[in-house]
Amino acid sequence: MIVGAVILFVISAAALVMSVLSFMEKGFLFNNAYIYASKQERKEMNKKPHYRQSAIVFLLIGLIFFLNGLDLLLNTSWIFYAVIGIVLSAVLFAIISGIAIAKRGGKK
Repeated sequence: MIVGAVILFVISAAALVMSVLSFMEKGFLFNNAYIYASKQERKEMNKKPHYRQSAIVFLLIGLIFFLNGLDLLLNTSWIFYAVIGIVLSAVLFAIISGIAIAKRGGKK
């Protein structure tokens, strides 16, 4: 049980580091719009909204893994429902922000 919680906390820490780097607009941009874009599209793309979207999603993923680790340690029943709410929020955010970015146009 403790080993599983430690693994979840390590994954959470990695996701939170990715989130901080994305908020700072540093490192590789883990975003489908960027990954699937051609080299020319990447040059013309305004990366700021994509970095922000990725940062928020990684933050929520980090929170999900942290709460799952906490739930594993504390053996609670209510944390599960909080995790479900965060997962739904992350999915909705990714969809809605993706649509909003596309509407504004990802160009500089």
